[in-house]
Amino acid sequence: QVQLVESGGGLVQAGGSLRLSCVASGRTFSSYGMGWFRQAPGKEREFVAAISWSGSSTYYANSVKGRFTNTRDNAKNTVYLQMNSLIPEDTAAYYCAADATGHSGSSNDNEYEYWGQGTQVTVSS
Repeated sequence: QVQLVESGGGLVQAGGSLRLSCVASGRTFSSYGMGWFRQAPGKEREFVAAISWSGSSTYYANSVKGRFTNTRDNAKNTVYLQMNSLIPEDTAAYYCAADATGHSGSSNDNEYEYWGQGTQVTVSS
């Protein structure tokens, strides 16, 4: 069983930055592909970013490419999402997810077995 705990959300003005963290339990975190997803009220969950087990490969939704950076520290069982140049459209609950059977990371939420509880990000205009 893997537990994921996100933190770092909050209220920020447009143009500002936040860094989300996701700490995972489990000794095999370093082998998991990890992803970030978000869901705004009344909308479907959407892919934000993913990172391979080693951190050597990252993937981003077009809407965040160039503004968000996904990294990981396997020694700390932690994955990060640095969010810069935030816009009101980024307002959502952000979730990290672990793909315990895949290593490369994926934009498909069906690939992920474990999910965190989410952290709210609100960007004011």
